[in-house]
Amino acid sequence: MAPFKKILVLLAIIFALNNADATAATLGETIASLAKANTKQKIQTVKVISASGHDRAADVLQALVGSKLYFQKSDRKVVIIKKAGSTYLLIDPLTAKELGQSPKSKLKKIRINNRIRRVIRGALGGLTLLSKNPGQRLKAAEAVFKSASAGSLPTLKKALERETDEKIKAKMVMAVAATELKISKDQVERLAAVKVLTEFAVPEVRALLGSLATVEKDAEVKEAVDKALSDIEASLVFWNGIGNIFQGISLGSVLLLAAVGLAITFGVMGVINMAHGELVMIGAYTTFVVQEIFRAYFPEAFGFSIAVAIPAAFVVAGGFGIAIERGIIRYLYGRPLETLLATWGLSLILQQFVRSIFGPTNREVGNPEWMSGAIEITGGLVLTYNRIWIIAFSLLVLGLLILFLRKTAFGLQMRAVTQNRPMASSMGIRTGYVDALTFGLGSGIAGVAGVALSQIDNVSPNLGQAYIIDSFMVVVFGGVGNLWGTLVGAFSLGIVNKFLEPFAGTVLAKILVLVAIILFIQKRPRGLFSLKGRAVEN
Repeated sequence: MAPFKKILVLLAIIFALNNADATAATLGETIASLAKANTKQKIQTVKVISASGHDRAADVLQALVGSKLYFQKSDRKVVIIKKAGSTYLLIDPLTAKELGQSPKSKLKKIRINNRIRRVIRGALGGLTLLSKNPGQRLKAAEAVFKSASAGSLPTLKKALERETDEKIKAKMVMAVAATELKISKDQVERLAAVKVLTEFAVPEVRALLGSLATVEKDAEVKEAVDKALSDIEASLVFWNGIGNIFQGISLGSVLLLAAVGLAITFGVMGVINMAHGELVMIGAYTTFVVQEIFRAYFPEAFGFSIAVAIPAAFVVAGGFGIAIERGIIRYLYGRPLETLLATWGLSLILQQFVRSIFGPTNREVGNPEWMSGAIEITGGLVLTYNRIWIIAFSLLVLGLLILFLRKTAFGLQMRAVTQNRPMASSMGIRTGYVDALTFGLGSGIAGVAGVALSQIDNVSPNLGQAYIIDSFMVVVFGGVGNLWGTLVGAFSLGIVNKFLEPFAGTVLAKILVLVAIILFIQKRPRGLFSLKGRAVEN
């Protein structure tokens, strides 16, 4: 019996080898037919290659869609090309072995149009739907959704049954519904597909249903598509509004960090510091230096670089602020125009100082792993982790600052100087000392703002210039020297900007906000929340 089993196994192996050779030969003939096929024949050929199950099928289709599939003019043999200088390396589509090289003049590209490309992308999606790599499966599901290829439907349904990742599963459900809606002739099945797609309020589904609504002939299906479009549009408008609010709060948190230090210095000393933006920029460059140190000496601890950069930026920018106050500003109290001109000149000096050390080009500041990525919500709404962290960080900074001003002796002295400087001086408070440390505190917070900005914006010598005007608008609108006013002003301006930008554009939106603030200040010169005190009210 044993010899008989061996004979059976041997025959099975021989059959399998012969079958594999036959499959390869058939696939080789199919690929060769591309050299003389028209559009319809090429589409059919793509479907045959995809359904063959050959290991090289995906590579051949990838070469075709990537314009790397050619045939030799001499014998019309189809090859994959790889450019090497002025010549092309020739690669066999089935074996991936090099066949030599040839000048371009002896080759001719197998051309395809957009219709064929859509079919190929759908076929490629079907070939990778069962991949072990989740990223490849997700891309495959997206490709099949776009192509809605009938040939991919069996594989797609098989992949859907075994999929465990909820995000990928949702994409596959969308792809199945989109394909059935496109290829099915059964009205009930198509209506069910429309119902499934209605549950996914995303721009891709809206575009699909929008294109179908213009050509659909079945009245009942068209009515269902129109209703689905209306529901999806309403959902997208709602989620777009939520997205604008998030983006507005995100912008507001950046403005809050940039303006809160300015609110302190402007409120206590009445100094219009045009170099405040450069203190923000110094904080961003401090973050860059700290990250470079971590990359060079502690690469495994890079995630902690931001935690080190925050106090470092506070100290560096605060030191600059104290030096500026002691060296320039204290000689100019009571002379606002001279102070404005002096700090504007100082801002140019600081910009050139940074250019001389770091150069004029942007510097790369990386996001730690815990700040990378995003939360995807239905309706195409994406909340990035770095902006969520910045919103939380800005509120934390404001909270700590309020506690510091209300619960410490220095905070009490600072509030006394703000409300009535002559009386505070007569009570023994060293107003010059308070001025210096207050300016240092405001500058340090500006440096901390630079740390946050480095995570969402380019670090360059001009970084602070983009936020200085907005910071002054926030301070004036909220109420000079009032931290709660700064919070409300920052978030209000951020949200209003984000709702205006889609209609008016970025520049016009800022102009409209500025005009609105000017009109508001005409009615309330002290802003939303004005400080109380004899000196303030005079």
